[in-house]
Amino acid sequence: MFVRSRRGLSHTHAGSLHAPDAEMALRNARDLYTRRNEGVSIWVVPSAEITASSPDEKDSFFEPAGDKPYRHPTFYDIPEGVKHL
Repeated sequence: MFVRSRRGLSHTHAGSLHAPDAEMALRNARDLYTRRNEGVSIWVVPSAEITASSPDEKDSFFEPAGDKPYRHPTFYDIPEGVKHL
């Protein structure tokens, strides 16, 4: 279950729940994770539809990112005054 707290922000994982169907999952998610008006949008996803990488294969799976040093912030100068980058 993912919730977006305000417009313009990304959905973030908020937790898991069980429900017999999609509509009940949305209602349960609303009741469990947005009790104090923390959200403007909810996504619920059946766990059977999630595809995940295996922690046992982390070295080979994430290795291609290691040969792209330009993705690391060490190549960029951050101007003064920039607080959130």
